[in-house]
Amino acid sequence: MSIRVEKITKNLEMMLRDVFHFDASVQQALVVFDTATELTRQMVEGYRAAIPTATFLDFAEAGSSGVRLALEKLRRKDLVVLVQTSNFRIDDFRIRIELFQRGFGVVEHVHLGRLKAGEEDVYVESLAYDSDFYHRYGLGLKRVIDSASRVEVECAGGTKLVYDTAMESAKLNIGDYSGMENVGGTFPIGEVFSEPKDLTKVNGEAVLWGFGGLDFTTRICEPFKVRITNGILTADEHAPAEFKEILAKISADEEVLVREFGLGLNRAFSRDRVVADITAFERQYGMHMSLGAKHTVYKKEGIATKKTRHHVDVFVDLAKITMDGVVVFENGEFVVSN
Repeated sequence: MSIRVEKITKNLEMMLRDVFHFDASVQQALVVFDTATELTRQMVEGYRAAIPTATFLDFAEAGSSGVRLALEKLRRKDLVVLVQTSNFRIDDFRIRIELFQRGFGVVEHVHLGRLKAGEEDVYVESLAYDSDFYHRYGLGLKRVIDSASRVEVECAGGTKLVYDTAMESAKLNIGDYSGMENVGGTFPIGEVFSEPKDLTKVNGEAVLWGFGGLDFTTRICEPFKVRITNGILTADEHAPAEFKEILAKISADEEVLVREFGLGLNRAFSRDRVVADITAFERQYGMHMSLGAKHTVYKKEGIATKKTRHHVDVFVDLAKITMDGVVVFENGEFVVSN
């Protein structure tokens, strides 16, 4: 067993124990995988060590029918793991929704093929589950967000962005599914997110150092300034050409709304420790926002969810966040009271 597989196994065992409370003596597990990349093969090796009693299905060999048959043998509260270079397509079978509807726990590793050489160990580290840290900071930030009536975001360049509105009830992605209907989701985890109740009450400037590209992979760039006026974002002349192209693409379909207010808690990710898959990297330790009208978690009057098209993550060059005058981020760290 390689050093990387040993780390994968250790992190998976921690996650299975502390997040899913998995007990192989009373629960079954099904791992559906592909072997297209070295990392998917190593992840499967780690799962074989962590759950030796599981059933393992190579998607290329089993096909849609084989996966369906295997799922029929499971019971509620059993576990399904998907290890995917891209993402599995099973005819009209909306696999993740179906798994939740059947009451299975779900661990989805998606788009591992997007990772570039040298990023694999960062991804593996991001799977480590620090229960105490996630609970303290996740629950603490949610408490402050849910009661805030004004949020101020200051960037390293001295800009200030003001949310002069209450925020929607924050959602937690910290591995605590107490009282939740669906157990599990896409891993790695580590995030608290909300959005302004009144999207038009966001005004000011911010500095960005990264964004999701047109190919859904992470872009790191020289910091540049953006302006938000009544919730609509525009970029200055120093913005990267691709970012301007993204704004034009969004504008052709809908307004460039600033919606998601995301606070990432996964300390494996940072500006210096990047993975190309934007789905994973948005959990990076710091703040991200989404651009475009699409944010299916929260419903807004006048925005038809099914007609929205764009959700582009951007990363803020964060210096300080205050909520109703209370500091929640400063000196590179989140701050919450016990």
